[in-house]
Amino acid sequence: MEHYSMNLTLKVWKQQNASAEGNFETYQVKDISSEMSFLEMFDVLNEQLIHDGKEPIAFDHDCREGICGMCSMYINGRPHGPWHGTTTCQLHMRAFKDGDTVVVEPWRANAFPVVKDLVVDRSSFDRIIQAGGYVSVNTGVSIDGNAIPIEKDNADKAFAAAACIGCGACVAACKNSSAMLFVSAKVSHLALLPQGNTERKNRVMNMVSQMDKEGFGSCTFTEACEAVCPKEISITNISRLNGEYAKASLASDKQ
Repeated sequence: MEHYSMNLTLKVWKQQNASAEGNFETYQVKDISSEMSFLEMFDVLNEQLIHDGKEPIAFDHDCREGICGMCSMYINGRPHGPWHGTTTCQLHMRAFKDGDTVVVEPWRANAFPVVKDLVVDRSSFDRIIQAGGYVSVNTGVSIDGNAIPIEKDNADKAFAAAACIGCGACVAACKNSSAMLFVSAKVSHLALLPQGNTERKNRVMNMVSQMDKEGFGSCTFTEACEAVCPKEISITNISRLNGEYAKASLASDKQ
């Protein structure tokens, strides 16, 4: 693949904290390699800003391997940028052309308050996970992984749901800031496996309740969440979540 360099104009959202007013700042970056990742390009920009005695841009990152879900940037109107099934850290600069203007913003959702610049607080996701509680298992000597038979179709679906990295792109893309794709992936993962049966009803009730407490919007099934999910989590999980919630609610009413 041919390597080339490019010059870009960046319009980046700057905001000191959640209560402060933010605004776009314009930056010029030069001689950016087409093979750099998007975050490496930001590293270059921040080194330039520090060299000039200016404050660097705050952005979130950790693994830079598409695993941790922290690199939450809204790039040219799309979470994680123009490539499908890709996190921001996996996005390479060859996705852009020399002379392009690139607009970068944080996630926009009341449940994801801005910490600074492009960093948002996604601890609401952590609290939803915590509300799901634990999985009851018998402790003691480890048993063979094949000791509990699981239908392959269910195992595949559970594995696909478990791929969710909790980045929040689904929330950022949704016009209602709904977290249903995230919650449905976490609920589906355990609802499809026998190990998750013991707390199955309480789990879905508690996680949905916490999701509502956090201030996420309702799901109107526009499918925008699936379209931007870097792990391509299916919206069929939302249908499964609705079914799990309905069954749990009926069981609760009968008690």
